[in-house]
Amino acid sequence: MTEQYEVPATLAGERVDRAVALLTGWTRVDVQALIAAHQVEIDGRPVIKSRRLEEGEIVDVLAEPEPVGLPGPEDIPIVERWSDADVIVISKPPGLVVHPGAGNPDGTLANALLHHHPELAGVGEPTRPGIVHRLDRDTSGLMLVARTERAYAGLVEALALHEVERRYFALVWGVPDAPRGVIDAPIGRSIRVPTRMAVRQGGRAARTHYEVVESYVDPEVSLLECTLETGRTHQIRVHVAAIGHPVVGDVAYGGNRPSLPMERPFLHAAALGFDHPVTGERIEVTEPLPADLRAVLVGLVPSA
Repeated sequence: MTEQYEVPATLAGERVDRAVALLTGWTRVDVQALIAAHQVEIDGRPVIKSRRLEEGEIVDVLAEPEPVGLPGPEDIPIVERWSDADVIVISKPPGLVVHPGAGNPDGTLANALLHHHPELAGVGEPTRPGIVHRLDRDTSGLMLVARTERAYAGLVEALALHEVERRYFALVWGVPDAPRGVIDAPIGRSIRVPTRMAVRQGGRAARTHYEVVESYVDPEVSLLECTLETGRTHQIRVHVAAIGHPVVGDVAYGGNRPSLPMERPFLHAAALGFDHPVTGERIEVTEPLPADLRAVLVGLVPSA
């Protein structure tokens, strides 16, 4: 297995271990192990982890971390905002990967769920017990989890029919021309960087509704409330970047800028609304911005 990655402008000057981790989604520990085994090259030569990259360089990754098996229970804290015998709504912290994968064999939300709710082992896909949708590793906020097979089937169907309301807050660069609108553009795997998504012809249909909640100056950024009509990978991040307003702090899609440095993208799943898959009761749950994102807003100056 050899994968090639072109270094984008946003990663110019970064250490190779951090850049490869961001491009692949693997952990830096796994990437550093590959580098130590001479499995990461530039111009046919193995690199050291501290090497700084230049825009346009091609990084060859000759191997990948060992594949992982089924998740096992791990005593990782989780926060439940709502639950009954069939459904759990959890608040995922930033930095927590949802389920095991290349570079993340354990320490995931799936492992935590199996510790706190062992019954989930028989619900849904074995590698994603009870999980009906995902949030990116660095996105915080609300997620739905099914505790029973009947709830799992009902929630998966509701998501497919766009019957689950999902609202996010995103801080983006600039101010959109229209205070509210719909971004209707298909999303598919990026041809240039296969680990990323892009708006492209032939991609899967994707629609994001947005509304400007507040705009700020110095730097010029806007807080958007975004509602997903579909749920494609990286949908909000890709869509707002496509209209020229990438999420602040988003290294992958052009939102990492020195005038407002952040440790993660400013993206938070703030509300879930759904009809209970068993009882039919309408359930609505909200989650306030976490402290790190609130601190960013406190430091901004609203537009007049």
